[in-house]
Amino acid sequence: MRSNGTHELYLNARVWTSAVSFIILAFFNLVINWTIVREKCLRSHARFVLVFHLLFSALVYFAVCFTFYLQMYMIAATTVPICTVLVRLLMTSGSNIILTITAMAVDRYYAICHPLQYSKVCFKPWPWLTGILTWGLASIIPLSLTPQMKNGTEGLPRCGREALQGGKMHKIILISVCTVLIVCSYVRILYEGRRLGVLNRRNRAACRTIALHGTQLTVYILPNFILFFLHILESKEIIESGTKELFAVTSFAFFSLAQCIAPIVYGLRKEELLEHLNHRFPCLSGRLKRILEWTVNITHPKRFRQQRERRMTSETLLSREISQTTV
Repeated sequence: MRSNGTHELYLNARVWTSAVSFIILAFFNLVINWTIVREKCLRSHARFVLVFHLLFSALVYFAVCFTFYLQMYMIAATTVPICTVLVRLLMTSGSNIILTITAMAVDRYYAICHPLQYSKVCFKPWPWLTGILTWGLASIIPLSLTPQMKNGTEGLPRCGREALQGGKMHKIILISVCTVLIVCSYVRILYEGRRLGVLNRRNRAACRTIALHGTQLTVYILPNFILFFLHILESKEIIESGTKELFAVTSFAFFSLAQCIAPIVYGLRKEELLEHLNHRFPCLSGRLKRILEWTVNITHPKRFRQQRERRMTSETLLSREISQTTV
């Protein structure tokens, strides 16, 4: 009874986490992706097109994820073809997220470290073609696997988490390769900045941005390696399945958190996008800026105080100038 209650609690947590994440990402997709599609200067820029692909992939992932766990929670009689479609969409969209993040890192590496070759090779449709390519690569592993379904209490096939257990080694290899490419890209970007002698405030801002990206990627990637390690320990009967399941639910919550803050990390921190958001959604721009300022104050607490001191100094000089001209 205790294990059944714990299993139901974990399943309930997955349903609510995926539902909340889907709602948040649906909002950001509506606001950010609509702005990117409607503005020519944004939809022709690789950075923003890849943000579009990232947010859309996360939206598809959590939409399918909510459907998958909801049918598990309701103990619905799911047919084998429907379960296969759900599992393959879930695995494809999840793989496409890490592939898109990798494409974003590699794109920034070539744009910063090889600007001349980047401007020659890149043409306008290539970011959209990159999105199609990542979706194609992400679908290779799911299409090569057959979901495993167990029979329920009434003898009918049940689409549960055991259908997601296939291809663990393929997934960890994909994540490992993408992690190496991402880390190498960011290291090369930092090295290029130091080689050029850019040691001013902009370089520190770039380091903070990379640190923020690294934190978000760590929350997303690291639990996958730990979960794979726990799977090996469970197969050797070193730990119990309950311990692995507890960490699986915790890692899913952290993964969802990483995807919910991805629109802020990769989207709202870009001034060009905020400017166009201000024109298209004036009622939301103020709230989005406050969210962005909150994240900036967390990563750099002294920034707000310096801006406030600079503003007070400028106001004092302006008041003195006005008083002198009036006399």
